[in-house]
Amino acid sequence: MPAVENASTSSAPLLSVSTGSPQRLMSIDALRGFVMFWIIGADALFYALGKMFPTGPIHSIALQLDHVEWEGLRFYDLIFPTFVFVIGVSIVFSVQKIVSTEGRGAAARRILRRGVLLYLLGLFYYGGFSGHFDRIRLVGVLQRLAFCYTCTALLFCWLRPRSLVAVCAGILLGYWALLAFVPVPGVGPGNFAEGKNLTNYIDREYLPLRKWDGDHDPEGLLSNLPAISSCLLGVFAGLILRNNSIDARKRTQLLLGGALALIAAGFIWSFWFPVIKKIWTSSYVLMAGGFSSLFLTFFYWFIDVKKARDWAQPFVWIGTNAITAYMLDNLVDFGKLGARLAGGDLKDLLNANVHQGFGDLMAAAAGLFCALIIMRFLYKQKLFLRL
Repeated sequence: MPAVENASTSSAPLLSVSTGSPQRLMSIDALRGFVMFWIIGADALFYALGKMFPTGPIHSIALQLDHVEWEGLRFYDLIFPTFVFVIGVSIVFSVQKIVSTEGRGAAARRILRRGVLLYLLGLFYYGGFSGHFDRIRLVGVLQRLAFCYTCTALLFCWLRPRSLVAVCAGILLGYWALLAFVPVPGVGPGNFAEGKNLTNYIDREYLPLRKWDGDHDPEGLLSNLPAISSCLLGVFAGLILRNNSIDARKRTQLLLGGALALIAAGFIWSFWFPVIKKIWTSSYVLMAGGFSSLFLTFFYWFIDVKKARDWAQPFVWIGTNAITAYMLDNLVDFGKLGARLAGGDLKDLLNANVHQGFGDLMAAAAGLFCALIIMRFLYKQKLFLRL
């Protein structure tokens, strides 16, 4: 069963490096927290700033905090794959420790147990059995995280790095081949438009119950496969970070070089296989993985190499309890909590008498502040959700 435990006496959590581990890198926790930071309220903060400044750089940033409708890439399209990427980084540290101390069999059992529990949390997140059976969403964000973690961790247990590279490349090439050459009934092969591609067709025909986008889902069945490659890219970054035979500067250079190479490869491939988050195309995997590696490079260099850590502490509060933050936002809804403190007529009054959008900014800031206070309390008390 999931449990809230004191970090000093419990085993390593599913999606973070164990607190107190000698191998622990603060940058990994901070990057994970940075990703979740946008989900639990920072996006609303910038939406409000966009209302206050309808032109200029702040408005341009606010426009990046929404998904593209279909083809293309914005900052917000990097949030989910970066979290998947960080899972891969964490696997290198947490799973390797279990394999070393308990063996592959014990590691596999623990991986499967964690994967199942995370999947069940995903079902609960989307409403569980609160409505009719046809409203149950079998796929979703946490379900995809469970699938990626389980498959990638098991592969990591039994395969060497070169074999993992071959698996990653094989998945990306195979997924492209499926969508490019397998004909969709009534449409034909090689069509990447929404509702006309093979990924959406398989959801329409074989995914039961609730689907997020009508008859298909952005976390659907077939697109789980390339998502594994996103996680494997994180594994490769984790292997670089864990390599004690090279110094920190060399690790940083390798991460940065890999990031730029992935972005370039994804961009080039996009001319034949467009960047589409909702079906997790192979070009999207490469470009998102490249940006994820850029983020990791930045966090690692400044936090773990240069030891500039104070600015990142709020991200660490969130990152060491990321799944807790995600579930709390669903159950409590920090946005609604902020509206209770600074919404309604008070928000309208501030919008009318201070500046248009200022009331929205205060409501968003109140919600995000509540989230940070809660996550700081849990961190200081060493209370973490364990799976």
